[in-house]
Amino acid sequence: MRFAPGARRFAIPAFAAAAVLAPLAVPLAVVAFGIGGFVAWFFRDPERQPSGPGVVSPADGHVSVVRSEGDQLRVGVFMNVTDVHVNRAPFDGRVERVTHRPGAHRPAFSKESERNERVDVDVATEEGPAELSFIAGAFARRIHPYVAAGDDLGRAQRTGHIDFGSRADVLLPPAYDRDDLLVDEGDSVRAGESILAAKAR
Repeated sequence: MRFAPGARRFAIPAFAAAAVLAPLAVPLAVVAFGIGGFVAWFFRDPERQPSGPGVVSPADGHVSVVRSEGDQLRVGVFMNVTDVHVNRAPFDGRVERVTHRPGAHRPAFSKESERNERVDVDVATEEGPAELSFIAGAFARRIHPYVAAGDDLGRAQRTGHIDFGSRADVLLPPAYDRDDLLVDEGDSVRAGESILAAKAR
């Protein structure tokens, strides 16, 4: 099983504590071991393949936002604690800039989350400008983008993860409109696999 970067930083201290506590306090050792196991499971990074042509979901979870922003559409995916938290590129393109924006840590499913800490990745695609955003939540404190300005992106490529959080948005290229959307708020999606939008062939 592949794990996202950072898994060792959180899991190893818990497993070490379990080993130390085992001869002294078995119940505490069991708790520490369970925490280590949960952390390792939380940072799991399974292989994914797109299920068809079009814009793939940047995250596992449920669609929490579908709205128009000018001539583009934003689709946000809220990641629950049980979801894989490694994010994926929704489309092919080239990274133009990566911008970190400090902010609050409100629940990522709330309207106030628009002011949360985030990292925005501006992407140039063949269908126009687009954006991928990693948004921290109530418990998330570290956003880890894997890409930098000038990088080429491949659809479904790993692009980053958020420690213990929380929402990933995609601002679709202007070539896509609501008739191209294949999801709605509340739908369950999988990063790098589920198709959010596709142009009619």
